[in-house]
Amino acid sequence: MPWTNQSGGGGGWKGSGGGPWGQPPRNQGSGPNPPDLEELLRRSQDRLKRVLPGGGGRGVSPLAIIAILAIGAALLAYNFFTFRVQPDEVGVVLRFGQFSREAVPGLNFRLPYPIESVYTPKVTRVNRLTVGQVQDETGSATGRDIPEESLMLTGDENIVDIDFSVFWVIKDAPSYLFNMEDPEGSVKAVAESAMREVVGASQITPLLTQARQKTEQAVQKLIQETLDEFGAGIQITQVQLLKVDPPDEVIAAFRDVQAASADAERAQNEARTYSNKVLPEAQGQAAQITAGAKAYADRIVAEAQGQADRFSKVYDSYKLSPEVTRKRMYLETMEQVLGDSDKVIIDQKAGGPGVVPYLPLQSLTGRPATGASSNSGSGQ
Repeated sequence: MPWTNQSGGGGGWKGSGGGPWGQPPRNQGSGPNPPDLEELLRRSQDRLKRVLPGGGGRGVSPLAIIAILAIGAALLAYNFFTFRVQPDEVGVVLRFGQFSREAVPGLNFRLPYPIESVYTPKVTRVNRLTVGQVQDETGSATGRDIPEESLMLTGDENIVDIDFSVFWVIKDAPSYLFNMEDPEGSVKAVAESAMREVVGASQITPLLTQARQKTEQAVQKLIQETLDEFGAGIQITQVQLLKVDPPDEVIAAFRDVQAASADAERAQNEARTYSNKVLPEAQGQAAQITAGAKAYADRIVAEAQGQADRFSKVYDSYKLSPEVTRKRMYLETMEQVLGDSDKVIIDQKAGGPGVVPYLPLQSLTGRPATGASSNSGSGQ
């Protein structure tokens, strides 16, 4: 473990919490101070005397002393000039309190404190905060509401109770460390403000039904834009709506309103269905009547035109032979008048009463009598 890898750790053995060989202090708080360097060197020299051959003698060879000093110098250099960055971290090195560089995961070199100090934020960990509910130590929501955070006003002047979570990671470690004093509190404040802005521009019905995903995306975009303006060095990965309901005090009345709205919508759909069924039938009947009237008008006009043409032809015939035409018109008129009347034929030339029996053949055959038969039967 490195001697120190945090800015608040300070330098030296007391500030780092361990000696040059990585041994932690044996006493914390009130108690005797840890042994100094001379005491540690003296004890090491005594141990070395007992280990080396002839260690019971009074003198120690210069080579042993050099080895001890070399080992001590190596341990001091390791603790003073190196630090370790874990795989999920990034090292931010400050030189005299000013940002100097970033260190990659692994063993890195630095100057001793107070020349350089190191921060190691976890840049791959996904952080979570919840607005509207109490959080436990892990950041998960416990289910207990915070009305001051969750109650919001919609664009149609309704109150809605919204609880949501925001997931974020560190994308720029120096900006995250030095541009914001309280990053988590800032993210929570910006998230609450963004949600209130989006809800204030929305209607309550879409928020409760089909617009949840759209709301999440709009809030995530607004949070990210605001944090980028602040230079927070934070990336918002997801916004998740946990609960979107009316307040508990009015939820029963709100459900009644929703039921009434559903009934009204169902009645409108039924009326629209009936209208879609009746209107085509009425339009078809109207088209049929219009077509029949047009056909009747065409027939009447055609008949009138035919009669006019017939009269013109009769008149032309009358001018050529008036007597024949007059007799023909008389016979045709009598045919029309007497066509449906009962007929009695009287033959004055025959002897006796002069009544000739008449058999209506058209009633037997089902066919009307022709003008020629009636004319022939009249004895003309």
